[in-house]
Order: sequence, then C-alpha cells, then structure tokens
Amino acid sequence: MRKQDIAIPLLMGTLALLLATIPMWAHAQQQPGAKEQPGNEQVIIPQVDRREVKLPRMPSKDFEVGAFAGVYATQNFGTHAVGGIRLGYHLSEDIFVEGVLAQTKVSDEPLRAVIPAGIFPEPTEKLTYYNLSAGYNVLPGEVFIGSKRAKATAVYLIGGVGSTKLFDQRKLTFNFGLGMRLLLADRWAVQVDMRDHVFTHDLLGKKETTNNLELTTGLTYYF
Repeated sequence: MRKQDIAIPLLMGTLALLLATIPMWAHAQQQPGAKEQPGNEQVIIPQVDRREVKLPRMPSKDFEVGAFAGVYATQNFGTHAVGGIRLGYHLSEDIFVEGVLAQTKVSDEPLRAVIPAGIFPEPTEKLTYYNLSAGYNVLPGEVFIGSKRAKATAVYLIGGVGSTKLFDQRKLTFNFGLGMRLLLADRWAVQVDMRDHVFTHDLLGKKETTNNLELTTGLTYYF
C-alpha cells in the first residue's frame, strides 16, 4: 500500500477529531451559572428612593386694580378734570375685561348768555359714570429705556356698555377707544386711555346723541 493512501485517511480523521472537540472546549470555558446578557438589557438597576415634591404656589397676577385721572370733554357742557378707579381681570394674554367708576363735572356757563336761568340749578354739576368693557391687545411690544433696559408694552382696543348720570338723568352709555399699557415692574403698569362715551339726553329741549371724549392716564397694580 502506498504512503499517500495511508496519509489521506489519517489526515481526515485528525481533522474530524479537532472539530468534535471545539464545542466541548468552548463549553468548558464558560463559568457555571453564567448567563449571556442581551445587548439592550440594563446591567445595573438603580435603587432610587422617590420623594414627594410640593410645587410652589405662584401668584397668577390675572387681576388688576388701579386709579386714573385726566380730562373729560362733555359735548355742550365744557371740558373738566375726571378721576376714577378700575378693576380688571385678564382672561388670557390678549383678552381682558374691566369695570370703571369715575366722576367729572359739567357746566352750563356758556349757555347762560343765551338762557339766563341756565340748564342746571347751579352753574356746575356732577357727572358720574360706570361701565363694563372688554379689551384686546393688538400690538404687544417693548419700549427700550437706554441701551440695557426694555419694558413690555401693549396697545389695546377696548369697548363696552355702562351708565352715565348727568344732572337728574341716567342714560345708557356705550364707550369705545384704545389705550397703551407700559409695564414698569413685575406688578405695576402705567396706562394711557382715549375713549369716546356715547349717550343720548334731552337737556337742551330735544333728544340728542352726544360724543364725549376722554383722555386719562393711570397707575395699575396686578395681583
């Protein structure tokens, strides 16, 4: 028998023996009880004690209260100083409602040259009004004071309904206009308002619808 015929079977047998021992050797290398960890499994599970956190009660600052002063031009009865108070509530960043109570004066002095007895018992009488209005911020923005300070502002439209007491008459009144709000600090603001108060009276002997213009400025506190 030739050597080549003996060597080939011997080589094949040795190779088969090596292939059979590889799995046994790999199994022997593993420690008893060891388990393979999936690639996405968390190896260390932290033990964290949870605690209750109380959220701070932050003031909403949706309400506002303030005072204002300015001038009120009553049609046919002159221009006089006006003053009043306001209370408001902000429904959102853009929409708010407010109530106003104010007082001014009217005078029939210019008419006494034509009507000696005058219209009123006294040359000067009080005019009192209150109204409930709704406003909408149309132009929010900022005003820069110097190079490092900026204050928030808002230009708003406003309108509503109320009542005006002039002499011995109380008349339904509609008001509309615009204003500007300047926030001086976290809770304080300055407001400038221009409004037209429209109501009807018959103090001059005939029914007349009048436009009574008002310009005011005031200080407001938010809470």
